[in-house]
Amino acid sequence: MKILEERILKDGKALDNNILKVDSFLNHQVDPKLMKDIGYEFANYFKNKNITKVVTIESSGIAPALMVADILNVPLVILKKQTSKTLNNNVYTTAVTSFTKGITYNLTVSKDYILSSDNVLIIDDFLANGEAASGALRLLEMGKATCTGIGIVIEKSFQPGIEKLKKLGIDVYSLARIKKLEKDTIVFE
Repeated sequence: MKILEERILKDGKALDNNILKVDSFLNHQVDPKLMKDIGYEFANYFKNKNITKVVTIESSGIAPALMVADILNVPLVILKKQTSKTLNNNVYTTAVTSFTKGITYNLTVSKDYILSSDNVLIIDDFLANGEAASGALRLLEMGKATCTGIGIVIEKSFQPGIEKLKKLGIDVYSLARIKKLEKDTIVFE
């Protein structure tokens, strides 16, 4: 997606060969116009998949996922990184290790919102090692829901996540594919 790549080059910061900082438009401060454009791109790509729900992981995936859900006119389900007292153990849960934060957390979702009749589209901000997406897939599997595809805003194609998901046979659509990061250098596929 050309407009996204241009924005990454303009406002993104490659901190080293693994970390791309995009907090000025994607995950700290959010550009609503860009998120809407991203939403339309994903919705158009996945429009024939009979999607019943869009799923994302809190918090950076919420803005693009909400736009996709709105355009597709389906609910957005947010997978939680912390257990809430209001969920009363009626949850599916799985451990996920965050590449960016270097921590392991329990990803949870209420059993009320992941159903065996669901065709789910997962939307996430980044794909690096594939841990977050794999965790989301495990939760869908627990609820016997079908994953119709995964939309990734920014893929680091030099890391193993994309290959991990391709081996599972999942339709992964990435809007910006980065093949190389170095301090102050971003190279797209």
